[in-house]
Order: sequence, then structure tokens, then C-alpha cells
Amino acid sequence: MSLLVVGSIAYDTIETPTARRENVLGGSAPFFAYAASFFCPVQMVGVVGADWLSEYTEMLQKQKVDTTGIEIVPDGKTFRWSGKYHNNMNDRDTLETQLNVLGTFQPKLPENFRRTQYVFLANGAPSTGLAALDQIQGADLIVADTMDLWINTTRSDLDALLKRIDGLVINDSEAKMLTGEINLITAARRILTMGPKFVVVKKGEHGAMFISEYEIYVVPAFPVSNVVDPTGAGDSFAGGMMGYIASRQGNLDGETIKNALVYGTIVASFGIEDFSFDRYKQIDRSNIEERRNAFQAMTAF
Repeated sequence: MSLLVVGSIAYDTIETPTARRENVLGGSAPFFAYAASFFCPVQMVGVVGADWLSEYTEMLQKQKVDTTGIEIVPDGKTFRWSGKYHNNMNDRDTLETQLNVLGTFQPKLPENFRRTQYVFLANGAPSTGLAALDQIQGADLIVADTMDLWINTTRSDLDALLKRIDGLVINDSEAKMLTGEINLITAARRILTMGPKFVVVKKGEHGAMFISEYEIYVVPAFPVSNVVDPTGAGDSFAGGMMGYIASRQGNLDGETIKNALVYGTIVASFGIEDFSFDRYKQIDRSNIEERRNAFQAMTAF
């Protein structure tokens, strides 16, 4: 199987109530790719500048991530984001955003990436997703993410993208913003009329919900006692979910969907226990399975 992700690559500066880290690896594509790589090989497309560190390429390649789709702009700078988390570790303020090379990014998919079976358009400008889809030939499953910025500023492009995808991953407040609905179920069903066949609503510490025309599945979040850095948790959730689906050859029956949601939740629960990718580098699939079994024992009734 093959799983492709197109998204942002960033250097993040993160401040929490207890610590601060400067210029650590972030971005929707690396978080998704690393999380998905616990289940299947991943092809990654993004753009960086001359300040890109080769050690990050090596880190991703060790995780079965094909990095030939990373474009390096010799005279450019990598996208940079700075944020500060509130005491509750759920809310945060964006302190600075420097788009740099991401501002003019036009994805160029290597030839072997264009025949991928499973596609995830990670958080980024809808126009970037549309440009990627124009290069993809006959994918079995296409899923995208979005955020409030694109809902507010590029709605026509987002509407066009929604018509071309099978599934949308979105957080609860953005689902309401996109549809104008207050109730999450009503909002998700309204999104189904816009093009996607299913919607996955991320609810942060309250878990996630899958909604299609005939199905609703809900999973809680895995309880974590020490949340260090939530950055990238949503992208990691999507990576775990899509990686599992791809490993199951795209099967979307009820059992596969429920397990995919659980694995997405489990993978994300590791990531928030340290900054950037530090926690992920300490685990392997056996750790994920151990936590999954604990999660199953907590939720079985």
C-alpha cells in the first residue's frame, strides 16, 4: 500500500506554562508522516528553505518516510511558527507566523507519488491541496484537514476542495464555524452535503467522532497525566488513523474505522508527552499496542 501526505513543514518556537523550546521541528506533514509510519510506509511532500537540517530528513527516512517529495528552496527560509499555551494546555495564542517558502509553495509530486492509493492533504492552503489533487491519478481514498484560517479567508477554494475529497478531518469549533451550526452532529451532517462521504471531528481532550450518512462512532481520548506539548496532536491523530486504514488496504468497515480512531488517539497521546518529536523517538509499535490494550480495557463494557 502507499500513503501520501502533502502539508506544511515548520520550525516551531513553543512556550508552555513550564518550559520553552525554540526552532524545533513541526508542521502538519512531519507530524502526520511520523505517526502514520508506525503502520505503513509514507510518502511526504512539502517545502523547506536552506535552513533545513539534514538530521530531520534522516530521522524521517528511518521511519519509512520517503522524503523525495520535500522541495528545498536554496535561497529561502523554512516556515516558522511561534505559540504560547495557556495553563489549561488546550488553548494557545499564536505569537508569530512567518510563511517564508510556504507562502509560494506549489506542490510538485514525484512521478511515483502520483499513483498513490491513499492521500491525506494535511492542514494547509486549500489551493495547495487542489494543486496536489490535479497531479494524483486514481487514488482510492482522499482525506483532508482544514482550519479556521482557510474557512475565513479562502472559502471558495475550500468549497472546491471539499467536492473532491472522500473524508474531512476537522476540530469541533471549526466544524461549527464551517457550517454555522451549533450542534456537532448537525454540523457534521451539513458537511456531508458539501462533498465528503465522512467527517472526523477532533475534540481534543474529549476524543474524536466519526460521522457518515449511516454511521456514528465515538472514542474518548487516552488519559495522559503529564501533557508537555500538544502541538501537532491533531496531525498525529490523523496520521495514526490514516496509517492504520492504509495498512488495512483501505477497508472502511465499522471495525476498521473504530480501530483507526483508537490508534489515532493512542499515537497522539504519546506525542503530547514531550516537545516536538522527542517522545515519538522513544517508542515503537509495541508501545502503541500496549497502550491500545490498556485503552480497550478502560472502555470495554
